[in-house]
Amino acid sequence: MDAVNTSKRPWGLKWRSSIWFITLIVGLGITTDLLVYSIIIPVLPFQLEHLGYQGVSGLVGWLLFAYSAGLVLFTPPIAAISEHYGERKWPLLLGQLCLAASQVMLMEVPTYWLMVIARVIQGVSSCVVWVVGLALLCDTVPEESVGKYLGFAMTGLSLGFLVGPPVGGALYNQFGFRGPFIFSIILTVIDFCGRLLIIERKDALRWGIDPAAVVAKPVSTPAEGEKKEGASENPVTPQNGSTDQTQPASQTSTFNQVPPAERLPLLKVVTTLLKSPRAMVTIMITLIQGLVYSTTEPTLPLHLQEIWNLTSSKIGIIYMAVVIPSLISSPLAGWLSDRGGSEWITMSCLLLAVPWWAVLTIQSSLPLFIVAIAIQSFFTSGILSPVTAELAAVSRSHAGIGYAHVYGAFNLCYGIGSGLGPVIGGQLYDHISRGWFTICFLAVGLFVSASLLAFCFTGDKPVLSRLISRHREGRLFKFRHTTPVPNLLKLAQLFKPTKNVMCIKYIWL
Repeated sequence: MDAVNTSKRPWGLKWRSSIWFITLIVGLGITTDLLVYSIIIPVLPFQLEHLGYQGVSGLVGWLLFAYSAGLVLFTPPIAAISEHYGERKWPLLLGQLCLAASQVMLMEVPTYWLMVIARVIQGVSSCVVWVVGLALLCDTVPEESVGKYLGFAMTGLSLGFLVGPPVGGALYNQFGFRGPFIFSIILTVIDFCGRLLIIERKDALRWGIDPAAVVAKPVSTPAEGEKKEGASENPVTPQNGSTDQTQPASQTSTFNQVPPAERLPLLKVVTTLLKSPRAMVTIMITLIQGLVYSTTEPTLPLHLQEIWNLTSSKIGIIYMAVVIPSLISSPLAGWLSDRGGSEWITMSCLLLAVPWWAVLTIQSSLPLFIVAIAIQSFFTSGILSPVTAELAAVSRSHAGIGYAHVYGAFNLCYGIGSGLGPVIGGQLYDHISRGWFTICFLAVGLFVSASLLAFCFTGDKPVLSRLISRHREGRLFKFRHTTPVPNLLKLAQLFKPTKNVMCIKYIWL
């Protein structure tokens, strides 16, 4: 039996199931999704004109809407199917085939209605990577590191938007309309090959490999109730593939149980999430972030041109100031969420973005505007990492609700927000005399409201609950003695003090 198991053991099992590889593939999938979405936006108007259509701007708008419609409509069934069958890899592969098919259709079809269908199919592919891909990552990563790895994967969102439009324009100028699509198809094939190599954690466990245990071991020294069993059993050792390893694999994998023991029907999942204030607030913050972030998409170029008379090339440079900070903020916010709690990082990002949205209304200085929009983008983009980590915690706290369920809700609300944002922003800018001012202070109002919701409901123990507990215990503003800090004790021993060295800690929360 040993020989049979060893001979069937997949090649590269350890690295193909590892956290870094899964994070890389999910991040690549998000990058591909956003790059394919944005690379064709600069070239679609020219193709529609080439095909003889009039009113091109309106037709492009409906193509963007078709993408959002496909994403929103197919998110619930994809989430339900992924959780029902407990599969991540095959939906990801099928989604990538849909993406390739949509690119070929957009490149070759001669009629507008077929282009609309292609964009709907592209929306279906997008919801697969955002729902199933994020669920796969949470299946693999130990819960104390979810925020960090989600943050790394989320950098693909900004990277795709950063690379897509300039690459699309350059390829169109050099090779014509098919150039951007050929590039997208090549990237899609590379992404598909990466997904083929994925080995899900539930499959790796059959061979005694637990990628979560390998990463979680150094940080699992604190005694935690839910991990005592994993610490007490024999750890999974990946060095050999004997049956001695495969037998305890199911016992030692206690980080993120896959699949859940009890599966709820979709209607029960929806009602459970609706009854959870923590879940609903997290989903509402997702919608607000998507709406606010996208309100500037149609209006920022118009504002820069109107106030400072900037050309398209200079506006493109300023867009780099919007995107590049988010490449840093996403992994940083995720890392901080794992250590300080998602409630603190979510609330901090929301509040720290508020003053910079107000500064964006100042029209006297372009350098000040660039600095403000870069800092605003840093904090606004940083919201998503703790929010997605919070959704993973919501899934773990409700029996029968899987990661695909909560990320389906995330994708649905983010899709609605990012779909409404450009419409609201464009209408406000066109029909109000101080449209940009109104957009900025709409963002201020929404972010302040979202921060209050996060203050009251986000986290295992929200900030408001902590303050109330401290107040009832009379410890809200108290000094107390704590145990000596080890480093200070060592320093004290060098000088042989006559009394114990004690640290005085100011207790706030």
